[in-house]
Amino acid sequence: MGEVPISVAAVVNPASANGTTAKAWPGLADRLKTAGLEPKAFITKGPGEATQLTRRALAEGFRTIIAVGGDGTVNEVVNGFFDGDKWLGEGARLGLISRGTGGDLRRTLGLPTDERETIERLKTGRVKRVDLARVRFVDHAGNQAVRHFINVGDVGLGGDTVARVNRTTKAFGGKISFLWGTLATVAGYRNKDLEITIDGGEPIRGRMCMAVVANGQYFGGGMRIAPEAAMDDGLLDIVLLGDLGKVELVRNIGRVYQGRHTTHPKVKFYRGRTVTVRSTPPAQLDLDGEQPGRTDAVFTILPGLLEVIV
Repeated sequence: MGEVPISVAAVVNPASANGTTAKAWPGLADRLKTAGLEPKAFITKGPGEATQLTRRALAEGFRTIIAVGGDGTVNEVVNGFFDGDKWLGEGARLGLISRGTGGDLRRTLGLPTDERETIERLKTGRVKRVDLARVRFVDHAGNQAVRHFINVGDVGLGGDTVARVNRTTKAFGGKISFLWGTLATVAGYRNKDLEITIDGGEPIRGRMCMAVVANGQYFGGGMRIAPEAAMDDGLLDIVLLGDLGKVELVRNIGRVYQGRHTTHPKVKFYRGRTVTVRSTPPAQLDLDGEQPGRTDAVFTILPGLLEVIV
């Protein structure tokens, strides 16, 4: 007798990878079956639905949830492991088939780009326990909201850039799409007056381009914004980009991709467990490439909460 297939839930965003995932999914499903993983597909039809479908899959008893899509899809799936503040993922684990524009979480976790190798890793099932972050913020309707993320959140330039990129085509791939979005946003961007408080300490105030609160290392289609961040250290890495001018920003973008901005005199690094970001006027918030609202925002680390197949 052969091995009994393992039932898994696949939360599939057919619009990811500029719409090519819709055509790719049947072939991916066949490869999963060949690997001994019997997927039940939960296909999203619009933004936010991956969260509801993940909750449904967990309620149906699935304990391996595979996110098929980009970083935004993964963010929605991660939020499906919660109902508000309540954790729903006891005994569950997350798998990734990365098919998005940025691929930033994949870089941080060291996952392969080749889908055959990805499925082999899903079959092997080796897991890494990682931290998650919770954010309380103001949504677009002006209401208090809570959301979670696995990779990187930021306030300021990143939020404006993500809003622009998500409104336009990503057909040129992650790096070019986000680089173009960054340059186009910088052209009309004005730095914000931010106040950052870390673990209840003395507030850090000043005019800044951006405040980054990172669990992973990469964002924006390959920018290594927090090169020393570890997803399993129980800490958030805070990167504050100070009052850089437009020319100065553009001149240093290459250094950010390589993680060599750490010595720039206007860039400061901190670590903490709770981070509050305030802005006058309110600034847009970016969570894993999604733009759900604005400041004020309070970030809190949730140590070692999620198992991810690596």
